[in-house]
This record gives sequence, C-alpha cells and structure tokens, in this order.
Amino acid sequence: MTEHPASSDLAALPARSRLVHDALRAAGIPGEIVVLPDAAATAAAAAAALGVEVGAIANSLVFWSDGEPLLVMTSGAHRVDTTALAARWGRGGIARASADQVREATGQVIGGVAPTGHPTRLQTVVDEALAAFPQIWAAGGTPHTVFPLTFDELVDLTGGTVLPVV
Repeated sequence: MTEHPASSDLAALPARSRLVHDALRAAGIPGEIVVLPDAAATAAAAAAALGVEVGAIANSLVFWSDGEPLLVMTSGAHRVDTTALAARWGRGGIARASADQVREATGQVIGGVAPTGHPTRLQTVVDEALAAFPQIWAAGGTPHTVFPLTFDELVDLTGGTVLPVV
C-alpha cells in the first residue's frame, strides 16, 4: 500500500470530514482521515491512490427504498443488484437516489459519501464481501478524503445489516 499521511490537523480537514472524524471517535474507531491530492470519487480511483485492491474500497451508495434513503456499503469490486437486494431484504424496491436526495440524506456529495457523519442515521446494508479484507477504506465525507477501518468496525459504525449485494 502507498503511504499517505493522516491528517493530524483536524482544523485543516473539510467541515464534512470533521463531522466524520468526530463520529469515528465517538464510535471508538481509531482510523485517521487521509486527504488525497486528487479526488477519488470512484472505487477504482481510490484503490489506485491508496495502492489497494478495488474490492477493499467500501463504496457508499445511496438508494431510495420504501420512501426513505438506504445506504449500501458495497465492495468496490461489485455493482449492486437492486432487484436481488430488495428481495433479500424484503423491500418493495430499491432505486438509485438522485444527487439532491444523496445530499439531503447525508449532507455529503456523491463520490465522497462516508458511512457516517450524516444528519441522521441511515438504514444501511453492508456487503458481506467486504469481510474478506483485513482493512477496508471508506470515503471521509468528500471526494478527497478517505479513512481505514475493519469490516466489523464498519458494521458497528453503521448498525448495518450484512447481506450479499450482487
């Protein structure tokens, strides 16, 4: 993995990333937010910047299901099968949220949505495939910020339901 310095200066982090940092600390997660020199708005870009497998990137995707937002934390190596996931989870349907819905639900922009730091806790599904990696990386509230954590930390942090998403 390429070494990237953690942001030791909390004040230098973007406001959205400071919210994520505070939520991580409140949950007892020690991973530091890393500021990348270039935006890593896709799993492939984040993996390349960090020098890790694309599957170790925990993509935060926001969907709309039964009239409310649904956060799906999926391995960067997967595309979510919304029909299969809706059936597994017992939902009427799952559709991709619009950019406005994503911002309203999370306070963050597409490409930088973190698993935490939102105005309210979102119902969350965590891709079981992420358990295969000893360390995973998630967005830190902006397309330029990421942080490391374990699968178990992600599940605890989000209160997510672990399911296959493909």
